[in-house]
Amino acid sequence: MKKFLFGAVFCLLSLSSDIASADVRLPGIISDHMVLLKSEKVPIWGMAAPGEEVTVTLDKATAKATAGADGKWKLALNLKDFAQGPFTMTVQGKNTLTISDVVVGEVWLAGGQSNMAFMLVYTVGGEDAVKAPTNPMIRQFYMRSGTSETAVDEFAGAWRLAEPGYKNSFSAVGYYFAKVLNTELNAPVGIINSSYGGTRIESWVSPETIEKTPILKTANEAALQYRKDYPAPFAAYKKDYAAWLKQTGREDHPVGDVKTFAEDPLPAEGWTVVPIGTLVSPGFPINGAVWLRKDIEVPPDIAKTGTTLTLGVFEGFPSIYWNGKLIKQTTIENHPGTSGSVTTIPADLMKEGKNTLAIRLFAPGKPLAFPSAGSYPGKGFTGDWAVHTEYTLPALTSEQLTAMPKLPDPPVPVDGLSGNIYNSMIWPLTNYAIRGMVWYQGESNAANAYDYRVLLPAMIEGWRKQWGRGDLPFYFCQLPTYYAKTALPVPDIYMWTTVRESQSKSLRVPKTGMAVLIDLGEAENLHPLDKREAGERLAALALANDYGKKVEASGPVYDSVKFEKGVAKVKFLHAEGLVAKPLGATYVVNRMPKVPVTAPLVRNGPNGELEGFALCGEDKQWFWADAKVQGDSVVVWSDKVPAPVAVRYAWSANPTVNLYNGAGLPAAPFRTDDFPRP
Repeated sequence: MKKFLFGAVFCLLSLSSDIASADVRLPGIISDHMVLLKSEKVPIWGMAAPGEEVTVTLDKATAKATAGADGKWKLALNLKDFAQGPFTMTVQGKNTLTISDVVVGEVWLAGGQSNMAFMLVYTVGGEDAVKAPTNPMIRQFYMRSGTSETAVDEFAGAWRLAEPGYKNSFSAVGYYFAKVLNTELNAPVGIINSSYGGTRIESWVSPETIEKTPILKTANEAALQYRKDYPAPFAAYKKDYAAWLKQTGREDHPVGDVKTFAEDPLPAEGWTVVPIGTLVSPGFPINGAVWLRKDIEVPPDIAKTGTTLTLGVFEGFPSIYWNGKLIKQTTIENHPGTSGSVTTIPADLMKEGKNTLAIRLFAPGKPLAFPSAGSYPGKGFTGDWAVHTEYTLPALTSEQLTAMPKLPDPPVPVDGLSGNIYNSMIWPLTNYAIRGMVWYQGESNAANAYDYRVLLPAMIEGWRKQWGRGDLPFYFCQLPTYYAKTALPVPDIYMWTTVRESQSKSLRVPKTGMAVLIDLGEAENLHPLDKREAGERLAALALANDYGKKVEASGPVYDSVKFEKGVAKVKFLHAEGLVAKPLGATYVVNRMPKVPVTAPLVRNGPNGELEGFALCGEDKQWFWADAKVQGDSVVVWSDKVPAPVAVRYAWSANPTVNLYNGAGLPAAPFRTDDFPRP
């Protein structure tokens, strides 16, 4: 899936490797507006000249440290009994640094892929949330996306208040999580937003964990070896493909002035407005060159700093223009295959307000396609694009198509290699005192969904070890619904159910919790827009488990089942007020367009109160079932299964479900069988 992921480039207060300088230096996260954890041991660290004494003072708390031979120093402040502030921190060595507007409260790390990065302004109710007055007690530190093959100490970022303007780029899940904690605890809440769209969990795992986890170690060694071996087959492919283009007369021959296509006002004629998706449709060529254009609204903070543009894979060779300037061109020499590419858009090309993104797509072989909407932090490029055909190539003969060289499977991109994102976006944070972690990821691991039940616990264990806290709370989102609904309870070909089950299995790890989102997805949108519920459900877990609040943090959870006289009676935990929530006549397909897309809802259990239940007999043939609430249990039956042996609930990529408890939380997907996948 193509993704455009933007991240503001902030000021860097780096831990320089140049230890000869006498100046005391601090990492970017120890900066103005930071939130420090209300705890007895809060690390502060940085660089100075070897042997230099450094004193840190925050109100009545003072601590000293001496820089080692490598110039590094570290100390801890006791902030357990501190008021909220704000305070001013001084860091004094041979020079003095002043950090202003420091508050003391709660700090949580928010990590994952694009659904954690998803920006507040584009969610349901997000525009109103952004316009609300500044809340100085909610703050975010944004870690710029990056990778590294070795652990790094230097990193960019800045603490910002939840104020109109900046809230545009606040993690929506992180914001709603923080808002609940701030309200319920009456305390400052800081969110460290370390998220990177389209990433697999392997890249977030620490190198130490990789070495002791066989499934990770084997996969990583194979990926690294393939990267070493790849240049030879890729060189052969480039030579053969260039020869094929020449033989078939399909070499690129740009027609017209680039400025006309990429920069000038859109002409009244020659362009067609289309929704994003495949370009193989009446009026567009199967092969040739086309232009796509879309206006992008850029907020002030990004306009001032520049940003990064991350693209997945088109079918063809894209050239990317921003406000008329070429910023990235893919040719046969640098074809990325199925990996993405990252390009920096410098500040001097950015404008506050309307900017123009133009893409020239040349496809000489396979049919032209831009099959995914893509996104930038929190904003999907769905809706209408302007498309213009530059020129059309004749159809390929069957012989030419057969002779077309095939690109060898590309190696895992750098951001997909085990540990590479951890090195850049987690390791640098492990000195910072946090209360816990929230996590929203898993979509990119559908291809190895079963392994996720090993990978997620391994990642959690590794992170806790690096923070020196084996009991550090870790709460994660279970994947919501996605893809089309199915008429029968058939196996989920997209492996979404297996990811969800692997996530559930990870709850065996102590001090973890799962926010069930099975009722929040959209059939055709990987980034569902209801992020408020996701953040609030994560917050309920923290309030109940870490802050001693008497709140229900879980929906109904499967406990046991009894089969009697053709009926299954399923008992649940967290079942107080068990209820069948009324269903509407339609369900959400996609909220991204200006007018959300819906579709008629077809009932699968019309003789019962509940949807989403299925039964099977000894033959393991599954059928939708009728079901109704009975106290803290659900009774399930089907005329097609006279002797049931197993029950499943919400066991498809996009199930229709309506079982909730009195707290308004949905029941978690479950199955009572352990049948292998067919």
